[in-house]
Amino acid sequence: MSNFLKIKAVFVWSGGKDSALALHQILQDVRYEVTHLLTTVNQQFNRVSMHGVRTRLLEQQAKSLQLPLIQVRVPENPTMAEYEALMATAFNQLKATGISAAIFGDIFLADLRAYREQQMQQIGLEAMFPLWQKSTTSLVQQFVQLQFKAVLVCLNAKYFPETFAGQEIDADFLKNLPPGVDPCGENGEYHSFVYDGPIFKHPIPFTFGETIFRTYGNPSSQANEESHKPNHDYAFWFIDLK
Repeated sequence: MSNFLKIKAVFVWSGGKDSALALHQILQDVRYEVTHLLTTVNQQFNRVSMHGVRTRLLEQQAKSLQLPLIQVRVPENPTMAEYEALMATAFNQLKATGISAAIFGDIFLADLRAYREQQMQQIGLEAMFPLWQKSTTSLVQQFVQLQFKAVLVCLNAKYFPETFAGQEIDADFLKNLPPGVDPCGENGEYHSFVYDGPIFKHPIPFTFGETIFRTYGNPSSQANEESHKPNHDYAFWFIDLK
């Protein structure tokens, strides 16, 4: 077998279901070597942006995945210019180490993909999307069949009552999805925290804390991934994991 140089890549990691499944797929692709995880973190609350998961648990995920973690710390409500400057700095630093690709877990939001590709092109990195345009029903079923373990940590209150907070993503959850919810939550209906699965060396221990209700203004002028998604009612249930 001839020797070849693998493409070094950073994986843009949210800590949730789609990220875990996309990472699982890319780790089986002999063309790529994932060298780092990169996650945006709300610097005010010290939690993963939008998901609301404590950075301590994010760091435990990275440790179990045996990958170095880069945290891009962003203000609570950054402008698009501020957000893009922070991300560009992080990606340029990675590029200087020999990384030539960035991997994302997006599935079918074309405007979000186009935005990511534009940003990566400006930096000189290839943007990769292992789950692109795959059936979200099939993907979430695959996630369960692979014996990944995840709980719901952020719920769009337009679709979910508080009682769904902390539920496992399993066969029962899939059967009881509320009407209008994408099976993978691709439109921002829910976010999850993955605590075990085939890519982890060990499970991430945690306990449930309180559930809180938060509302947000129209995100069109804010720099987060939700600004590229349909404008649902911006009210969410968050369950704290400790």
